[in-house]
Amino acid sequence: MSVLRSVPIGAVCLLYAAMLSAAPLSPPSPPVVALSTSPVSSPLQEAVRRIWQASPEVQAARAALDAARARARAAAQPLYNPSLSLDAENADVNRRTAGISLALDLSGKRRARASQGEAELLAAEAAYNLLRRDVAARWLKAWSTAALAARQSELGQRRLTLMQRFDDLAAQRLKVGDISSPERDLAGLALGEAQVQQATLAGNEAAARAALLAISGDQLAALPVLPSGLSPTAGSVTPLPVDELPELRQSRAQQASAEAGVQVARRARIPDPTLSLTGGQVRSGPRTDQVIGLSVSIPLPVLNTGRAEVAAARAEADAAAASVRSRQFVLRAGLQEAQARYAALRHATEAFRSGRAAAFEDRTALLEKLWRAGEISTSDYLVQLKQSLDTALSGQQLESQTWQAWFDYLTAAGRLTDWLDGRTPVGPNQEISR
Repeated sequence: MSVLRSVPIGAVCLLYAAMLSAAPLSPPSPPVVALSTSPVSSPLQEAVRRIWQASPEVQAARAALDAARARARAAAQPLYNPSLSLDAENADVNRRTAGISLALDLSGKRRARASQGEAELLAAEAAYNLLRRDVAARWLKAWSTAALAARQSELGQRRLTLMQRFDDLAAQRLKVGDISSPERDLAGLALGEAQVQQATLAGNEAAARAALLAISGDQLAALPVLPSGLSPTAGSVTPLPVDELPELRQSRAQQASAEAGVQVARRARIPDPTLSLTGGQVRSGPRTDQVIGLSVSIPLPVLNTGRAEVAAARAEADAAAASVRSRQFVLRAGLQEAQARYAALRHATEAFRSGRAAAFEDRTALLEKLWRAGEISTSDYLVQLKQSLDTALSGQQLESQTWQAWFDYLTAAGRLTDWLDGRTPVGPNQEISR
């Protein structure tokens, strides 16, 4: 009792100041992921924005980002809450006391946890942006595939119409003796082959649309048409520096989180003292004394020093740093490959369009005219017509591959979402066809 009375009353002020030091820190302002409000620059870009809004994958990533924000706020909260105790004792001495205790974070555990929470939030934001970009890239490539399938089905229908007319003309010419019976049979076989090929093209179109619906759902009743013009040149887009690519931003944020985890593990090794303040009264016979007491306790890190946790966190940070360096190599190589492949495909598409191979309608009309005039045989007509159709289909395939390579290049350059948001400058002769 005498010991309790010998404690200065100013200890109350000390415990109060310690409780104030544990007040919640202002959490770091989380990065805001703002959707672009730039004006719509094309039906294609508007379609992608609608898919971003309705995609379950994007919604899940947005929810994960909200959870990361909440975890960052939680990490910035004080580690310890005060404890209240009430004691009463009736014996030779009647004691009535109340006490309050609080563990003090003197080693900076709270700051280390807040730093780790902020780094994890940056990583979650980067993951959200990456998922958003990947959904757009997958949809764009699936859209170009579906648009190609629709064009090929349309061309196949044109082939079927030609073969049907050719078969009718062959039957008429057989009656008047202009062609032989084997040549008439050859026309019928060509018609049957065209019907089989058209069924295959229709199946390909259905599969392409199903793959597209798997990404977009039923958001788009009518798909944007594949632009009739050439895709932009690679020089119209300036790639982001490797260190600014979203993949590397995510890796660096994960590395920062791992480094912060090392500090958290190191701070966890340092024991925190617990400050307790007790006050009340003690009655012994006719005498009543007011008492106040102050005590400090601290755990001893003897059985578990926490060194293993620090070593594990350090190894994870080293692995994260190595992952950043590896990602840099991969991103540089991927950009060079995407740029070279796109340049080659675009050059080939430009050459195809400027050559005779693209003049399908003129060539088919000329072939039919020559066949009607008897200047070429039925077999020659079918061979050349088949070659013209195959070349036209190959040209459409080439254009679709070029557009897909363009999307791959935008992704590798870190400019896909900028392009979709209308923030990437495009030359006056390289705009997307509306």
